[in-house]
Amino acid sequence: MTSVIARSAKSVLHHHIKHGLPATRIGVKQYANFRPSVLPQASSVTGIRSVPACPFGTKFSVMGKPKVVFVLGPPGSGKGTQCEKIVKEFGYTHLSAGDLLREERNREGSEYGALIEDNIKNGRIVPVEITCALLENAMNKTIQATGNDRFLIDGFPRNEDNLQGWTNKMADKVEQQFVLFFECSEQQCTERCLKRGESSGRSDDNAESLKKRFNTYINDTVAIIKHYEALQLVKKIDASAGPDAVFEHVKTLFGEQK
Repeated sequence: MTSVIARSAKSVLHHHIKHGLPATRIGVKQYANFRPSVLPQASSVTGIRSVPACPFGTKFSVMGKPKVVFVLGPPGSGKGTQCEKIVKEFGYTHLSAGDLLREERNREGSEYGALIEDNIKNGRIVPVEITCALLENAMNKTIQATGNDRFLIDGFPRNEDNLQGWTNKMADKVEQQFVLFFECSEQQCTERCLKRGESSGRSDDNAESLKKRFNTYINDTVAIIKHYEALQLVKKIDASAGPDAVFEHVKTLFGEQK
């Protein structure tokens, strides 16, 4: 298949793949030698240089197009918990856009740590160039190391810029199965996040950041869900119940997939 990460660094993933990974949540920690050069260079004026939305260069598996399910919903709707259950039951690999960004932010020597932290803390969406590069590094590494080509992409795309960046470079290279949308009230999600914040250590699990995150979700992400609804790709789940009850509905959806 055609190449998929950093044209200027065609062999970057082959250089970094050292160990096989299980079919589970993938983050930057699993490949500490990730080279910042595959990401766009920062600018003192805009925070990011204008470059193609997703720098590609390595190859996907010869098995066929990777199968992708986007997982969307407001913060605290249980996306991560349900993804963990889907991984165990159906063998998908869970790619959390938020986890990848947080791990890159915390990676020693990252050129983008401060930029990522500023966006996360203020409830803004990180530029698509960074998110897309991290997602694709994780997808390629998983396929190369394990052969697993089924992915849950959690928390992406979150706005029009994300959608365009993905569509321009990835739409013809993956099989989009559907969008899994977890619907839950702001009040309930906020309570869940504040409870999680007591032990998560996340800088955005607080009342001030949550308000900003919900505003971002309503102003930006809801439009993406409506876009996929128009394409009849959205599978909606009521996420107000407990995790096990919600997963019973999730299992029905995934059981229908070939």
